[in-house]
Amino acid sequence: MTSETSRPTEQTSVSVFGGPTALIEYGGLRFLTDPTFDAPGEYPIGVGRALTKTAPTAVTPARLAPIDVVLLSHDEHPDNLDHSGRALLADVPLTLTTRGGAGRLGGTARGLAPWETVDLPRPDGGTLTVTATPAQHGPEGCEPVTGEVIGFVLTAPDLPTVYVSGDNASLDVVRRIADRFAPVDTAVLFAGAARTALLDGALLTLDSAQAAEAAAILAAGRVVPVHFDSWGHFTEGRTHLADAFTAAGLRDRLELGAA
Repeated sequence: MTSETSRPTEQTSVSVFGGPTALIEYGGLRFLTDPTFDAPGEYPIGVGRALTKTAPTAVTPARLAPIDVVLLSHDEHPDNLDHSGRALLADVPLTLTTRGGAGRLGGTARGLAPWETVDLPRPDGGTLTVTATPAQHGPEGCEPVTGEVIGFVLTAPDLPTVYVSGDNASLDVVRRIADRFAPVDTAVLFAGAARTALLDGALLTLDSAQAAEAAAILAAGRVVPVHFDSWGHFTEGRTHLADAFTAAGLRDRLELGAA
């Protein structure tokens, strides 16, 4: 666990483009989370079911190139990896994802189990470490329905610690991550209180109050929420996040960006 006195002060650049897709510039490398660029519309998730994308992504893959690493929390839902996102993976040197996802995707995808690590060379000659973290995409026992999901932590001795939650609805999971990595400098939290009929309306991602609680658990210096807009199954958005962090006394840590 990094001590408070030794935390690097450099801020990590995080650009959010809508849905779960964000660019993290870290250690001279460009990391892209859950790439989704398809147009608004209906996207099937099984027989008789679909997710509705309500707004376009604010950037195109061409504008983001080059990407060094994709951090893909899971490949099985179109709001985390769509057709355009899959096409982008062919041009990326490395995609880190679940073990099952790597098997389905092939190519440069590498599967990681929770707590497994991979060291990546930096342009400056150093290295950084990506650690896969647990994620629970719904209530206890949801995996047969929602599938395997992971998050990620980025670390280096001279860089801030960055946590990317992936689709996680469990504060117990957050506590396990905090035990190993808190304090976290930047937490990229998938929020939005996602709900679908697949699990009778149970939370599939953190709601806004839970996101604020996660920030406190992680002792996060900054929280960048993603995956709270652009899809119809999110039940809480920008205003809910601002209100929840204000109520928790953490509004100064929340980085929402422009509407």
